[in-house]
Amino acid sequence: MTTATPDAPHAAAPALHLRARPIEIRPLSGPLGAEVWGLDLSQEVSLEDVRRIHRAHLQHHVLIFRDQRITPAQQVSFSARFGPLQRHVLAQFALPGHPEVLVVSNIVENGRPIGLGDAGHFWHSDLSYKERPSLGSFLHAQELPSEGGDTLFANQHLAWEELPLALKVAIAHARAEHTYTARYAELQARSPWRPNLTAAQLNEVRPVVHPVVRTHPETGRKALFVSEHFTTRIVGLPEDESRALLAELFALSTRADLQYRHVWRPHDMVFWDNRSVTHLAAGTPPHLRRKLYRTTVEGDVPF
Repeated sequence: MTTATPDAPHAAAPALHLRARPIEIRPLSGPLGAEVWGLDLSQEVSLEDVRRIHRAHLQHHVLIFRDQRITPAQQVSFSARFGPLQRHVLAQFALPGHPEVLVVSNIVENGRPIGLGDAGHFWHSDLSYKERPSLGSFLHAQELPSEGGDTLFANQHLAWEELPLALKVAIAHARAEHTYTARYAELQARSPWRPNLTAAQLNEVRPVVHPVVRTHPETGRKALFVSEHFTTRIVGLPEDESRALLAELFALSTRADLQYRHVWRPHDMVFWDNRSVTHLAAGTPPHLRRKLYRTTVEGDVPF
């Protein structure tokens, strides 16, 4: 006859893989965004939780996961639960050993930047210059400055819905060109982070044309799909009319009442829907270090 020790029942409990509490979605006040609580992304995430996060992502457009102490491999694994991952054209700024991870950083070591330091300098939707732009992006904080470094997001569904009727009619069926190199020379002239593009890289980012107003493939909601960083012209319009119309749309799509400003905390990971929002890096003082890891999920051809 054997006698169980007092610790035996307690020791067996972890085999059930039960969480202490279910995840909680806490909407933010304002035009978009929600926090996700009760989830440790260093552990295996259940299919049920992935589905709940997916639904919350569609509803709130930007999700914030607080205090996620995860490895790059764990970020890649979780990101891939939402679709195939895309690699950035500037492969020299990929994290060594993890080609799906783009290093977003202003840190210079041994005279060379370790990442893309001016990423997000202009309002944009990630990879809108691709035939299949991004579904969404994950950005995980590694090293944060003591001031600055915020990221702004603007709700493009509301931007479309609140346009004047005459403007809605004018752009309802318009198409626009997007190109990665639209402001590349300007960025290259003002920072040390932008290398010259090779012929292969230029071939990878040839201009594409997308609807000015895209329909979200999962919710059916319409959204503006232009940005000051990558959208160069409205197809079929004279240059001066195209330039004026785009300037108007850029201004209306980034109004303050459409925005959420994310003030980063240590180990934050943010997951946003590039079909629903545009975003902007608010800037970091050059003497302060900032480093984040980005993974990007491939989306659909806009329609």
